[in-house]
Amino acid sequence: MDLKEIQNLIKFVAKSGASEVKLEMDDVKITIRTGSDNETTIVQQLPMQAAPVVQQQAPAPAAPSAPAEAAAPAASSEDSKYITIKSPIIGTFYRKPSPDKPVFVEVGTEVKEGDVLCVIEAMKLFNEIESEVSGKIVKVLVDDSSPVEFDQPLFLVDPS
Repeated sequence: MDLKEIQNLIKFVAKSGASEVKLEMDDVKITIRTGSDNETTIVQQLPMQAAPVVQQQAPAPAAPSAPAEAAAPAASSEDSKYITIKSPIIGTFYRKPSPDKPVFVEVGTEVKEGDVLCVIEAMKLFNEIESEVSGKIVKVLVDDSSPVEFDQPLFLVDPS
């Protein structure tokens, strides 16, 4: 996919009124978010390709902190009292153990250290992600069945 095709895609999404569009192909992963005065476009090239990575009006991604860390204080000032539960692996995030079962946790759920919060599928293995802190779930940061990256925030927990 060349730059002109990406620009045309951005224009099309902006005109369509959609707030977010994700497109994944063999060599490119594109996320386009709109809904404010500025458009945000993130284009990621998968590791095996040599083509450039393009970012337009997008904030620079933060470098991951210590790899062994699964929970760290949130960066924003209003969320500073919350603990962020992050993904320890790359995979697909699921809030339920199976499609016909209820979700592990909802906003407002009290969790204890060791409680299962979600599962992440990686290479056909379902890994249970357990809470490393006790508290109340304040926010779920990832949609069900979404791909997640290593160290990506998943949940905000109020430890008080």
